[in-house]
This record gives sequence, structure tokens and C-alpha cells, in this order.
Amino acid sequence: MADAQRIERLEAELAGLRAEMQDFSYTVSHDLRASLRHILSYAQLVQEDAGPLLPPEAQGFLHTISDSAKHMGLLMDGLMELSRLGTVALQTAALPLQPVLQDLVTELQMQHPQRVIEWRLPADMPVVLADAQLLRAALHAVLDNAVKFTAQRPVACIALRAWIDPADGLVHIELQDDGAGFNPALQAKLFRPFQRLHTTRQFPGLGMGLALTRKMLERMGGKVWADAAMDAGCRLHMVLPVAPD
Repeated sequence: MADAQRIERLEAELAGLRAEMQDFSYTVSHDLRASLRHILSYAQLVQEDAGPLLPPEAQGFLHTISDSAKHMGLLMDGLMELSRLGTVALQTAALPLQPVLQDLVTELQMQHPQRVIEWRLPADMPVVLADAQLLRAALHAVLDNAVKFTAQRPVACIALRAWIDPADGLVHIELQDDGAGFNPALQAKLFRPFQRLHTTRQFPGLGMGLALTRKMLERMGGKVWADAAMDAGCRLHMVLPVAPD
């Protein structure tokens, strides 16, 4: 009886957390966005109607307001996506890794035709138990990161390997690149929302990709971690459940 009461209490707490998350999502998507749209719209109106009459310094202020409002909109998008991942219903199935990764590599090559990237993918990879949409989104995020942070290499190398570890019975996926890497002392910040280990001048982005990746993998019963050194590449390690035979 005690166990049944404990389960009932936990289910009630979970329902309360989901309701709070829905309230938060509504506030971000409606109330905050409405105010942000007003800021951006009126700043643009001032730029169009009075911009040429203003001194250069005031025009710079208006550009800063508009750029900051647009950036805040992107931050809200990131928060919305992070909150959505906590409540989205999963549809897990047995998914072969190789065709998913090959399709993503082809997509990224088409998006960056000017880049010279040496992709190393094994011909045979395990089958994972995962949600198809979340798996593709998580793998796209880490591959896109590898492409971005190897941009300064004339010929980049991005290598993948995957195996079933007999010690834990899980699928391990390792992604190695030869890009910019990061300061190991800042590793604790790597998977937090909006945390950047490089400046936006070096590499663009919001700092949400790995935070979303961690959330997606955790929803599917997996995890992710990384290690790197400055200007010596990054090795990302992901773990997912193996599909049953």
C-alpha cells in the first residue's frame, strides 16, 4: 500500500511539473514575444522614418536595439525547444545508425560545398533503441558542431565509430574532429544552455546545440560527454540503449 501511495504521489508531482512547464512555455511564446515584437517593430519604424535625420551615434543605438531584440527572439526559441523536449511523447523503435549518419553527412556536405572535409564512417554500426526524430536531431547537432569548429582547417577530418560495449550492454558512439577544441577547464559549462566556450566572432551560434543534444539523449535513456584540448580537436562520446534482438 505504501508503494502505491508513493507512486501516486510521484505521478501527481510529475503532472504538476508538466503543468508548470506548459505555463512557462505559454508565457514565453505569447506574453514575452508580444513585448519583444513591439520593441523590434517600433525600432524599425524609427529607423525607416527618422533614421537618416539622426546623428550616426543614435543610428548605432537603433541598430543595437534591433539586433538585440532579434537575438533575444533566438534565445526564446532555444528555451522553447528545451522545454518542449521535456514533455514531447517518445516513439522508440529499433533504428540502424549507419543510414541515419550517412544521410546527415550528405546533407551537411551539400550545405557546405566550399568545405573540404574528410568523413570517416564505418560501414557497419549497431542498431539503437531510440526515437527517430530525436535521434536525427541529436546527431545532426553534434555533426553540425564538428563542421563548424573545424572551419579554420583547410582540410578537416571528422571520424565516427560506434560499438556495443559488453561492460554495460549499451551502444557507444564516438565523434572525433580535428577542430578548435576547447579549454578543458571550462568543460563543466559545455552542456549548459547558452554557454559558449568561444567568442561569436570565432564561431557563430547561441550555445544551445549541446544542451539540446544532452536533453534529447537523456529522454531516450542515453547520455553524452566530451573531452578536448585547445586547438587540438574534440572527442564527443554518446551512449544509447541497444535495440533488442
